Amino acid sequence: MILAAGRGERMRPLTDQTPKPLLTAGGKALIEHIIDALVKAGLVEIVINHAYLGEQIPNKLGDGRYYGAKITYSDEGEQGLETAGGIAHALPLLGKLPFLVVNGDIWTDYPFEQLRHYSLSDTTDCHLVLTDNPVHHSQGDFTLQATGQLSVQDSFRKTYTGIGLYKPRLFQTIPNNTRYPLKPVLLESIKKGTAMAEYYPGNWSDIGTPARLLQLDQQLSDKYSNKAF
Repeated sequence: MILAAGRGERMRPLTDQTPKPLLTAGGKALIEHIIDALVKAGLVEIVINHAYLGEQIPNKLGDGRYYGAKITYSDEGEQGLETAGGIAHALPLLGKLPFLVVNGDIWTDYPFEQLRHYSLSDTTDCHLVLTDNPVHHSQGDFTLQATGQLSVQDSFRKTYTGIGLYKPRLFQTIPNNTRYPLKPVLLESIKKGTAMAEYYPGNWSDIGTPARLLQLDQQLSDKYSNKAF
């Protein structure tokens, strides 16, 4: 599931007329980079949620065949349901097995095939991918224990990348069509000891501001330009 329902307030005025995942860098929409990476990893059945200016997303991506994928959409209306509420709303499309969730406004070279072949234990509800803290989020989100479990202790925190593997049961108690953030769900899982994680030291960026979008565009444009020679 690619999360694409946010309003992108920090991206204004770019998002006044365009949903954030459709903003472009390196000649492609942010969400297209993610789709390409998922398909490359063999993850071709994709659910995308949308809300604000949401009709633009299926209009752009269609049924996914252009990308070698099969895309279905979860429409949350104009306001959106926040992350956990959006996932709960999409559960009928996601099925009964664990599923991958990735934010639609990031760029990364994380190898998604690692999660395709990762098996959650009976006592694990989620497996998150953490990375080094960027300058704009220096406090981090969670701490990765030596056991692989997540904790919220204050030291050695890492940043949640917006990439995670989840079991449906983590969201089944959230009432449908209810706005609900992800953090309380994760904190409850951490409290129960059912949240695991891994550390990824590679390239990752949260494209949260116009400046970061411009930086990524320049980075990718230089990369693709260099490949041509």
